[in-house]
Amino acid sequence: MLPLFLTVYVLYLTAATSPTSPTSPLLPRMTFTEKETAMKRLPLPGHHAPVQIVLQGDPDIVIAAGQKHLNSFNFQNPQKTWVEIDVLWTECIDNRHSQRLRDCNYKITVVHKREEDNQVFLCGTNGKETLCCDMNLSEQIPMCRPSEKMKMIKDSIREFVIKEGEPFALVDSLESDLYITYSGSQGYVGIHKFGKNRVAPARHNKEQHYVGLVLSRQRDPENSKVYAFYREKVRDRGLYSEMWLPFVTRVCTVDLGGPKNLLQFCWTSQMNARLFCGDADGGKHFPELIDVATVHADKWQDTRVYALFRNEWGMSAVCVYTIQDIEHVFTTSTFKGADGQSSRPRECVADSTKIQQDILRMIETNSEMEQWVRPVNSSGPLLSNHHTYTHIHVHGSQDNSDSHHTVLFLSLNNGGIHKVMQNKSQTFVIAEYQPFNHSTHIVSISLHTSSRKLYVSSRNELVQLNVANCAQYGDSCELCVLARDPYCGWNGIHCTPEIDGTLQDLTQGNPAICMSSSKLQLSRKVSTPHLGATATHADEAKGSVTLPPKSKYFLQCPVSSHHAQYTWRHLESDTSCSSREQRCLLLIDSMGPEQAGTYKCVSEEMGYIRVLAQYQLQLSKAAGRSSSPLVWLCLMAVLIKSLS
Repeated sequence: MLPLFLTVYVLYLTAATSPTSPTSPLLPRMTFTEKETAMKRLPLPGHHAPVQIVLQGDPDIVIAAGQKHLNSFNFQNPQKTWVEIDVLWTECIDNRHSQRLRDCNYKITVVHKREEDNQVFLCGTNGKETLCCDMNLSEQIPMCRPSEKMKMIKDSIREFVIKEGEPFALVDSLESDLYITYSGSQGYVGIHKFGKNRVAPARHNKEQHYVGLVLSRQRDPENSKVYAFYREKVRDRGLYSEMWLPFVTRVCTVDLGGPKNLLQFCWTSQMNARLFCGDADGGKHFPELIDVATVHADKWQDTRVYALFRNEWGMSAVCVYTIQDIEHVFTTSTFKGADGQSSRPRECVADSTKIQQDILRMIETNSEMEQWVRPVNSSGPLLSNHHTYTHIHVHGSQDNSDSHHTVLFLSLNNGGIHKVMQNKSQTFVIAEYQPFNHSTHIVSISLHTSSRKLYVSSRNELVQLNVANCAQYGDSCELCVLARDPYCGWNGIHCTPEIDGTLQDLTQGNPAICMSSSKLQLSRKVSTPHLGATATHADEAKGSVTLPPKSKYFLQCPVSSHHAQYTWRHLESDTSCSSREQRCLLLIDSMGPEQAGTYKCVSEEMGYIRVLAQYQLQLSKAAGRSSSPLVWLCLMAVLIKSLS
């Protein structure tokens, strides 16, 4: 009996003596599982992760591209099985124009949703060659046939093998072009262009892995460019050198390659620059580039790239770069370790086959800039912490005060998702979602922007999350404002996703604005607690509990916000709890006259005070008895669950 009690008591002391210093804004304020917020799960067919998730106009219809099939899922009817759509390559159905047998074991490697509903562009490879085509998913038997404007892509990409997961960009016009990267250490590693003009990277011996591709289309087509982001492996590692270095590279879309015998059909406009993410003064930096996400702007130079980095200790960071800052380095920096290259063109050249031979040799020799690209306004990371993030998805928008803010979704290596609000002055982790009921690796994240439905896929499941489920924050103005969620606002009655004209404070999350707002008179009649004063009601009022002398008892209090401070109040004594746990527990070690009375669990956040639980303990006249092993087992189970 004694060892069991000691085990429980040690666990209690561990929780009760945890530091209660003010929590970091980089700690998620709330945690949501399927118990707290709406989640729908659907199993994915097969044993391979989906190549890509394609969102349709209807937020509940999702296309998951597998290796051989497209699978349509309807989250309005999750009990119904998925609809499998065969990819019928026309070259495999009609071989009348082929003089040889074709290996039709094509695996899907590229899926691009066109602006028209039910229209997708596909590419597939059999390990030897690649086919590209268009599909109309609304047809009864969709055929994968190349359209007339895709003919140039189809012909030029035939003998190229696309690796799964490579970033790509499709220029959909009268003469369409496809830009796609090729990662690795062998062959033509870099950006490839397919279409009317086939252009490839020059051969080199560097190992590069590409994570993102950004197409910057300008009003003058001759100045349009493609930017690719990659990490490069360091070959000669010194004692203090990193394994990976982050880079951005740029090519012009009008580049035709050089003349015969010198960079023919290879990029002549390519330039590379190192990316920096970290604290230059503090000596801390993040060298490994993991993923990027782009927020496009009306002005091409204002387009922002959110880059996810990692360092050798497993810490993650996000840095933000503008296309303007990247382009500034490419147009003003000297070339690394090279003199006399001032005559080399920095702008796009209409006919690159006419570039002088001596300049082409300069280009062939060295294309790396001396200057590094630093984050916007030479700032540090907008977010860096001990979490290991694996993917980033970004949604940029304007709130009802016309102050710019952005919502970031970052996947964790255990299968969780962090929802982050970022504006000009601050970064705030709103919540952690746990879409899977087990630890897993997240393959992709996609947001249906109009409905605020987030789609998260693992190798086996596809989950739909409502990330604008505002009721999950609480039923008062103060709780709605404290959430600092750009998707939610207080309308005087509810915390609602219809944010036009609602109350928000994304910069500070100050609940005091609820007191001064005239539109909240109706909600004041409902009697939510005032700032600086303790609410008279409790979320979990347990009433009176009578305990025998010397007995032991646990008082439980729910924890919602991890940014609040939780305190048990009894007579003149206060006992703090850790806000990192799911429950704030207080152990009555030995019931006596001094332990009788009222116990209140009070939370305080930004001056907003609530009573979350209240107990009235009374001492019975009966002689105390030792608690049974079954009681202690139950108490220990509750405690361990709260600490897990």
